[in-house]
Amino acid sequence: MLELAADDNILRIDWVKFTFGAIALAVVWFFVGRKAVPKVMAVLDERHDAIEGGIERAKRAEAEAEEIRQQYREKLEEAHREYAQELEKAKEQRAAIIAEAREEAQAEASRILEAAKAQIEADRQQAMAQLRGEVGALATDLAGRIVGETLTDTAAQTRVVDRFLQELEQDGNVQRAEVR
Repeated sequence: MLELAADDNILRIDWVKFTFGAIALAVVWFFVGRKAVPKVMAVLDERHDAIEGGIERAKRAEAEAEEIRQQYREKLEEAHREYAQELEKAKEQRAAIIAEAREEAQAEASRILEAAKAQIEADRQQAMAQLRGEVGALATDLAGRIVGETLTDTAAQTRVVDRFLQELEQDGNVQRAEVR
């Protein structure tokens, strides 16, 4: 039985099968190592390069985007500064226009006031001259009735009228002073 047990030992190595298996393994190892592994490694390297290249491209794109964003911010800030400057200029122009319009309005008001004063003075002078003539005629007529003779001398009429008006003005000034 020991003999039978020795033939059926499952742990026993069959050297022929072992040698054949080792040679087959070496051949497969050789072809796989020479042919398949370099191709697999090349594919892995390409994928690695593609991934690394993609990461690099993404980093470059991100850097370019950041640079463009920074340029945009600078342009936006410049636009804000220009807007503020234009707004300030517009405020200054508005103030200048208002001041100029105010000066023109004051000048026009002064001119109108002076013209009105001149017109009033001219009207007063005209009224005084007209009044002087009428008062002179009335005074001469009245004096002629009182005295009983007609004053035909114009120089005498003028003197009488001037004296009469002067007395009226003096009496009027005294009354105005008392009223005030």
